Amino acid sequence: MMKVVHFLGAVVLLALASSFAYASDPSPLQDVCVALNDSASAGLNTLDISLAHIDFAPYGLNLPHIHPRATELLVVLEGTLYIGFVTSNPDNCLFTKILNVGDVFVFPVGLVHFQFNVGKTNAVSISGLSSQNPGLITIANAVFESNPPIFADVLMKALPIGQKRG
Repeated sequence: MMKVVHFLGAVVLLALASSFAYASDPSPLQDVCVALNDSASAGLNTLDISLAHIDFAPYGLNLPHIHPRATELLVVLEGTLYIGFVTSNPDNCLFTKILNVGDVFVFPVGLVHFQFNVGKTNAVSISGLSSQNPGLITIANAVFESNPPIFADVLMKALPIGQKRG
């Protein structure tokens, strides 16, 4: 009888623990987005997606950045892009690919990624993101343009250009 009580107690504790383990973004504040006669208004409000149209000049770069709340799906419409992302610690493995017109690539949520136009002509891409608020953290801006600045000694130790980290 005591084993049954302990078993039932464990089941109840697991059920309670799992009910507190779920986390997600809050629900959208509105069900629909009524079309407005205003081209500045977002038509994708509350649908949990975002779109980005990116024009690249020849040899233009979309700086290494992170979307902390969204996976990104990129489609090349014009030109040729060298793209890549870096896995998380401890491997920090770089995955890269050359994309041409019509090619599609997915950048996983929260990973550092970039796009670079390797052509002598303009390039254009469209990205779909899996959140209406994907967030954008540009790595160089966050590190080198913080206010107040990060001490130079910290940056030199963290980013040992031309030498091994130690």
